[in-house]
Amino acid sequence: MSRLSRREEQVRRMLADRPAPVPTGLVERAVTHGERLRRRRTVRRAAWALLMLAVIAFTVWAAAVEPWGARTTVHTTPALKVW
Repeated sequence: MSRLSRREEQVRRMLADRPAPVPTGLVERAVTHGERLRRRRTVRRAAWALLMLAVIAFTVWAAAVEPWGARTTVHTTPALKVW
């Protein structure tokens, strides 16, 4: 018997047998798992959107204010006044 015909015979036996029963509660577990995955995906997308908005807001603020170009007028510390 060749390898191919042996595999065919195994597949035919598997298809001829009665399928295994579905465990009880499988549908409910699948539904809750799917809801959990959907919720995680939504939270992840919202977090990325919030991060992108923060980066854009910071970029606009930095371009408008130019904090790196601010000149400080005080070059020395003030004199210490004794109480």
